[in-house]
Amino acid sequence: MLFTTGLPASKRIFDLIGTVLGLFLLSPFMLLTALSVRIFLGTPVLFRQRRPGYRGQLFDIYKFRTMTDATDIAGNLLPDSERLTGLGRFLRALSLDELPQLLNVLRGEMSLVGPRPLFLEYLSYYSTEQSRRHEVYPGLTGWAQINGRNATDWPTRLAMDVWYVDHWSFWLDIKIILITIWKVLKREGISQPGQATVEYFKGNPDGESSNDFSRLT
Repeated sequence: MLFTTGLPASKRIFDLIGTVLGLFLLSPFMLLTALSVRIFLGTPVLFRQRRPGYRGQLFDIYKFRTMTDATDIAGNLLPDSERLTGLGRFLRALSLDELPQLLNVLRGEMSLVGPRPLFLEYLSYYSTEQSRRHEVYPGLTGWAQINGRNATDWPTRLAMDVWYVDHWSFWLDIKIILITIWKVLKREGISQPGQATVEYFKGNPDGESSNDFSRLT
């Protein structure tokens, strides 16, 4: 395991330099995105949700809003496919909705590269091996994102997250970032037309799970 004592100093320095540079270069796009969301979706501009991070510690992840708050007559939110707007699909296709997470990186809650921070309810579904993905800080992009992203099944994606934990290096992070930029520009690996969100993880086919997450907290 490469991350048993936390985030390596070299990785944190790389994150800070990359984040400051990213905020400087991308601030015009972030401002334009924020204005577009405000005009077409209203407030709040940012979507905030609790996610488990390093060793299962909870933090608030930030994204630009891509959905409305439309509800049915009973007051229940409509399905994602009915709430996701055209603007939202565009932002997701170019990963512009993820840019506010640079603030999470700046605050030390995330890294530029690492397993994506997933839903809190997934914790009880992971196998003991899959839960090792939380031995590193979650990232804006990761090994699974450049190797199929949403096109791969959940066991494969989670296995790639664990592979990253065991094979991390400074040069691997640079490689992942460069490939991510290339794939975003080519719009590879995005959701299929008509697919609003990624299919939820509902556990492993063999039913193996680790309900005890205390070892990571």
